[in-house]
Amino acid sequence: MTDAALPSATNNANKQLIDTLLRSRLFRDYESVFTKATGLPLALRPLEYWQLEHHQKTNENRFCALLAERPATLAVCLQSHAEIVQHTGATPRSETCPFGLTETAVPVRLGEETIGFLRIGQVLRRLAIESDKTRAAAKLAECGVPFTGGIRKAWETTPIIPKDKYSAIVRLLTFFAEQLSALINQIVLEKQNSEPPLVRKAREYIEQHKMEPLSLAAVAQASGASVFHFCKVFKKTTGLKFTEYVGRVRLENAKTQLLNPNRRISEVAYDVGFQSLTQFNRMFKRVFGQSPTEFRAHLSTNKRRAKAA
Repeated sequence: MTDAALPSATNNANKQLIDTLLRSRLFRDYESVFTKATGLPLALRPLEYWQLEHHQKTNENRFCALLAERPATLAVCLQSHAEIVQHTGATPRSETCPFGLTETAVPVRLGEETIGFLRIGQVLRRLAIESDKTRAAAKLAECGVPFTGGIRKAWETTPIIPKDKYSAIVRLLTFFAEQLSALINQIVLEKQNSEPPLVRKAREYIEQHKMEPLSLAAVAQASGASVFHFCKVFKKTTGLKFTEYVGRVRLENAKTQLLNPNRRISEVAYDVGFQSLTQFNRMFKRVFGQSPTEFRAHLSTNKRRAKAA
């Protein structure tokens, strides 16, 4: 197992946990009430997320949506996003982006480990003054974008939430993050108690070695069972054959990496453990209903629709 495989396995596991929380009734109900009460979008994202956290969500900040359509300004936003995540520990952290908007990350934890963040913000915490506009205009100018027309209007209509009220909102989100943390800890514990040990050992082994060639015999041996017994129990527990499960694990990892526009499809395919680009493209389309190229094109189409809206 390479050193690079460990972070990759951890990131994929964290993404699956966050996906579980996103599907939970607890999150969906809270998100709806939160947005209605505050007018702000609420996002729950894994540690690695290569898009703007509120992109295409209800009540997305119009200024930020316009920035997402321009590669130069999108790069600035993504860098700001990466920095706030990098500097967020066990407690919430608020930062002001280069364009003057405040954002906050609230950690969601599994035990002592942060697995993702509740994200809010893209607001002003006081009435803008001329120097605020000057700084925003200067940063846009660095990116080759004039601070005029629709983009200026979008910035000027950014929601204003006073510091005290914003701090209270962050505090409420901290309580909610604790509820989400308790829920995912409970889910993981129940899963560990109900899953046969050999399947748990196999999953762990696959996660650790998924970027390497994986044989059925090696995984069965790592799980402490014969190949015949392993296949029977693994299929019954997961609903998938061994090769199908390994392929899906690798594809989920690939789907996340494809969100990063700087990664080539061929790089992603080999990075996640496929030995053939053709095999990767064929399996990706069979599982997700579209090729990797179509998947990326769909993302670009969504961005253009958001811009036209």
